[in-house]
Amino acid sequence: MFSFARRRASWLASCCIAIALAACHTQRDDLQRATPEVLYQRAHRQLKSSDFTNAIKTYEALAARYPFTDQARQARLDLMYAYYRSGERESAIDAADEFIRENPTHPHIDYAWYIKGLVDFERSANAIERFFRVDISERAPTNARKSFAAFRTVVDKYPNGEYAHDALQRMTSVRNRLASYEVNIARYYFKRGAYVASAQRSKQAIEEFDGAPAIREALEILINSYDRLDLGELAAQTRTIYQANFGSEVPKVAAADKKRWWKFW
Repeated sequence: MFSFARRRASWLASCCIAIALAACHTQRDDLQRATPEVLYQRAHRQLKSSDFTNAIKTYEALAARYPFTDQARQARLDLMYAYYRSGERESAIDAADEFIRENPTHPHIDYAWYIKGLVDFERSANAIERFFRVDISERAPTNARKSFAAFRTVVDKYPNGEYAHDALQRMTSVRNRLASYEVNIARYYFKRGAYVASAQRSKQAIEEFDGAPAIREALEILINSYDRLDLGELAAQTRTIYQANFGSEVPKVAAADKKRWWKFW
């Protein structure tokens, strides 16, 4: 009885495997025989239904079999989005870079730049960091700079395009984060008495990210750094700028902590 049950289970498993292999073989044959139009419509339906795994397979098959068709060019654009939504971020970037190289005059090339910016923009914080509200302004902003550069390309080169408005809004968000990062570094230097470095970093933030909320603190650090360096004229000039923009006196920034790192008392 036990032996019969085992044989039956083994037979059922073999049937399931055979059916699966046959289905895969049939699907592969369908992809090979289908026209560019049929392949594109199938992939587009899969994309719209959020079946990104199969959409990617179909788009890749279309691009490989009919590389010079209009459907293949559109497929490469759609493929970037499919990669992005499926979490294959490096593949999305690679696909966008390849499209930009091979289609420099394509009417929708701004979309490729937009996807590049979007991928790096969303790398700024992972789900756990967003849940715990981690301050990512203290992290080295490599991806943020890449995102900013890609969005700037969209805004500067394709200002009338479909993605320019959203790219500009995202640029503002990235700019504010980059400014905060620079001010964090300036604050770090100031607290340790490295006033030349804090002045340089504050000035860099002011020049690069004018209009960001963190610029107010950057000016405060810059003025206080000039004061401690006995650069009275520069401090006075910067204080005038501060008062013209914020209408108040410049607050004193806490002086450097003179306690040595190796002393615990």
